Amino acid sequence: MTNTIGDVEEANVILLTGSNTTENHPVLSAFVKRAVKFKGAKLILVDPRRIKMADFADIWLRQNLGTDVAWINGMMHVIIKEELYDRTFVENRTTGFEELRKVAEKYTPEYVESITGTPANDLIDAARLYAGAKAGAILYCMGITQHTTGTDNVKSLANLAMLCGNLGIRGGGVNPLRGQNNVQGACDMGGLPDVFSGYQKVIDLGTRKKMEDAWGVTGLPDKPGLKVTEMIPKAHDKTLKALYIVGENPLVSDPDLNHAEKSIKNLDFLVVQDIFMTETAQLADVVLPSACFAEKEGTFSNTERRVQRVRRAVDPPGDSKDDWKITCEIASRMGFPMSYESSRAIMEEISKVTPSYAGISYDRLEEEGIHWPCPTPDHPGTPVLHTQAFPIGKGVFHAIEYIPPAEQTDDNYPLYLTTGRIIYHYHTGTMTMKSEGLNERAPENFVEISPADARKYGFDNGTMAKIASRRGDITAKIRISPAAVRGTVFIPFHFAQSAANKLTNAALDPISKIPEYKVCAVKLSKAA
Repeated sequence: MTNTIGDVEEANVILLTGSNTTENHPVLSAFVKRAVKFKGAKLILVDPRRIKMADFADIWLRQNLGTDVAWINGMMHVIIKEELYDRTFVENRTTGFEELRKVAEKYTPEYVESITGTPANDLIDAARLYAGAKAGAILYCMGITQHTTGTDNVKSLANLAMLCGNLGIRGGGVNPLRGQNNVQGACDMGGLPDVFSGYQKVIDLGTRKKMEDAWGVTGLPDKPGLKVTEMIPKAHDKTLKALYIVGENPLVSDPDLNHAEKSIKNLDFLVVQDIFMTETAQLADVVLPSACFAEKEGTFSNTERRVQRVRRAVDPPGDSKDDWKITCEIASRMGFPMSYESSRAIMEEISKVTPSYAGISYDRLEEEGIHWPCPTPDHPGTPVLHTQAFPIGKGVFHAIEYIPPAEQTDDNYPLYLTTGRIIYHYHTGTMTMKSEGLNERAPENFVEISPADARKYGFDNGTMAKIASRRGDITAKIRISPAAVRGTVFIPFHFAQSAANKLTNAALDPISKIPEYKVCAVKLSKAA
């Protein structure tokens, strides 16, 4: 997030898209609701389902799946045409405006309606409302990123925020809501194939030299590695021989699961490090039991970039160890002696080699978290990014054309499927499905369908249906819901017994390599 969670309550207008916030980020959703209910903020919701947040929205735009670039370009068309944009911000802090203007010109509200299904007048109202805000916050989640055009979607939202001068101010910003705890921290620490900690590029000679000196090694790789979604196909064709999976359960969470399972079974050697025996761990040659959050010392970095301490509350069971201790032992056995006295010692190393964490220490985190970047020990941290300038100087507008989803419906597969989460379960259910109370609330999978489609295909509420895509099929219970839109069904992805990801498309965004979980074509029939 460029801003803080608390900043949401300072926004005059909140644009929320690609996030079922009430169910997926219930604590953060309370900030949005309070801002609307008690502080006069206006909410623009853009979502293909009538989620709970629609009850709080002044404007709800119900777009067709995978058409986000089109409606964002449409809003910018209105804002530019009516000269509602922040001319001072655009002139002083951005480049590429003319290219953006040329692309946005053709995205008239009527043209956008033909793509998105969103009424032209509603789009105009939303554009005027967002552009007229003294401070406008954009909140988004994986409904924006999990597309073959996910990178384009995020860049388009950044375009919109810059166009209206909503970056670098309290109550503004472009704010991704992270999907799991410490996703932000994992990325900060170099859990990506092209960077060291703090997003320092591996291709940069100076950065590599600094890391080599810190670690007492030479010859660190100068080329980015593989992204996770590139590894699975390479396992399928035996180019990749071994895989070490830490805290992930791809046999439920990966797209096109039938193909993913074949790929993982093709490996010569699979290691899984986790706190429970997941579906993926059951296939592993070696399982390394690790400690959970309450059983270890360290830091988490949350969705607003706040680095916070976690402290051991209970001892880890059996032979389970801290993840860092497992890593050190493996490294030492492979010929590189890796030893740290404690997690504090690791944090001290992080601060030495990571500019954005340079001023962060356990002592400073004792009472309160700190937002990075925090470059020096006396720096207070940075709750709001880009207040004076962007890291590259001026912000760059990207002129982006709409590209349809990778898969379209046809006579054989006439419905669109989108996937997501429900409030009672978390990710692949590794932890939540061990809770009796949560399993009582959400014991099995379902397919959410509109009343019109239920009548069309002859389904009653609660009957079992077979859902098939071009990649596989599952069975699930029909749930007729006013939240659903005609022509589109929704299935949660938590349930391994009827895994939605047996249906989803493994087509990838060309930049981020994120799969298109949010759009694929399916057909429904009555289960045998």
